[in-house]
Amino acid sequence: MAVCVPVRDMKSTAEFTSLVDRERDVTVTRNGYAAMHCLSDEQYRIVQDEVARAKLLSRMLLAERELESGGYQDYDEFAAALRGEYGL
Repeated sequence: MAVCVPVRDMKSTAEFTSLVDRERDVTVTRNGYAAMHCLSDEQYRIVQDEVARAKLLSRMLLAERELESGGYQDYDEFAAALRGEYGL
């Protein structure tokens, strides 16, 4: 669960950094509303890995649909068409 702190608590950077490292997820509030979310480096890397996996899965599913529908072209055919079109 995220810890909520007011933006003024960010003045002491050493204390704020140790809070984020300790809690891993800190919500900073301004006037009682969430202004930003701070993650520890470890948590940030986990989120980035999850995003990368989701993108990869999405592209794999798209490729499988293209294969099933026949909406693809062999690399050799594609490269030959490009060479012919641009005189490479």
